[in-house]
Amino acid sequence: MNGLPSGAANDFVWATGIEDTFVPQVRPGYRALDEYELMGHYEHWREDLHLTQELGIRAVRWGIPWYRVEPAPGEFDWRWTDEVLPYLVQELCITPIIDLMHYGCPLWLHREFANDEYPQAVAEYAAAFARRYHGLIRWYTPLNEPLINSVMSGRRGQWPPYLRGDGGYIRVMMQLIKGIRRTVTAIKQIDPQALMVHVEAAGLHRAMRAELEALATEEQHRGYLSYDLLTGRVKPTHPLYTWLLRHSTNPDDLAEFERTPIGLDVLGLNFYPQWSTKQVEIDARGRLLYRNVEKDGASFGSLIRDYYERYKVPVMITETSAKGSVTTRSKWLTASLAAIKELRGQGVPVLGYTWFPLFTMIDWRYRMGREPLERYRIELGLYTLNRESAERRWQTTPLVQQFISYVNNPAEAIGVVKGFGTELAMVQ
Repeated sequence: MNGLPSGAANDFVWATGIEDTFVPQVRPGYRALDEYELMGHYEHWREDLHLTQELGIRAVRWGIPWYRVEPAPGEFDWRWTDEVLPYLVQELCITPIIDLMHYGCPLWLHREFANDEYPQAVAEYAAAFARRYHGLIRWYTPLNEPLINSVMSGRRGQWPPYLRGDGGYIRVMMQLIKGIRRTVTAIKQIDPQALMVHVEAAGLHRAMRAELEALATEEQHRGYLSYDLLTGRVKPTHPLYTWLLRHSTNPDDLAEFERTPIGLDVLGLNFYPQWSTKQVEIDARGRLLYRNVEKDGASFGSLIRDYYERYKVPVMITETSAKGSVTTRSKWLTASLAAIKELRGQGVPVLGYTWFPLFTMIDWRYRMGREPLERYRIELGLYTLNRESAERRWQTTPLVQQFISYVNNPAEAIGVVKGFGTELAMVQ
């Protein structure tokens, strides 16, 4: 899998991914959060990745722990990735979509995203990776979910550099965008054919009452912000322009983004029915509330359409699953693919689908928690950790066979993109 797929059913990118959040910094009350370490992936990577072959998929989202591969500035240790990546590509025949940044900076980068040197540091790391694996790796995600990074590191102060409020949020977001821009430039200088899957946490905001529509609209624009910044859309007429300036954004940076936009190869959208649609309302005391609604994912199709109509770029669902029982997850797998089939039939170029994660993961609350690791395991995936036997690491859920049945029957599962021979070619 090298270039963009067509809209044909048999060219659809079926994918999965391994949860790869890396927040290694510790401080009183905050434990290190490295999903690979907590789930034993560093030791069991062969067994874990072999599951992808069982599914018959084409691609896997897989992340690089920057803090491990660059333990000191400019000093790289590729021993582990030198084993894993050839195994994925050459033995399993799976295309990795490389998460260069799935949260978290190296330990030596003081103040992390708030460090003025961050954009250059992350681009140098990306360039070093691209040079080493040129010819083996073609698909990249420069940074996963700028929005969530900005919330956790900039607004809530739960991840480094522990900033808070709108000012912190914008500070982190601007740094991330600068880093993404430099990363894309660095990689494409080494491999002009590299494809960038720009992944964001997609969501919708709905107003409980008419008086709150303006606020819901503003929140929706904040969800678009990373893509708008990358594509040079944040001009003085943009609805968030004055908000950015009030929180110390340099207008020269915005002007530079507008002059030199980054083209989006693929729009990667992450959507979880239990978390991605919020309702704006007011409580009895007059305080604004943001409540998760539509846990059945009813807005999934309209959300995809909104993003596509805004950016006119081929779409890939880069993360989706459902928290709950196997039955709950099975219903969402069916419903989400039905929505994609409908969109493709209407000409919306949804070119791939990623059930994420592949298997059991650790809840992020572990970082701020005190209980044993076992209490933080959550099930969103197709496989679940076998707690009863050390001989076989993973237990297969009924979701595996259901997913395989869709992969083996793509024409029925997701159909074709209407007009893909002409309309999609123009998009590409």
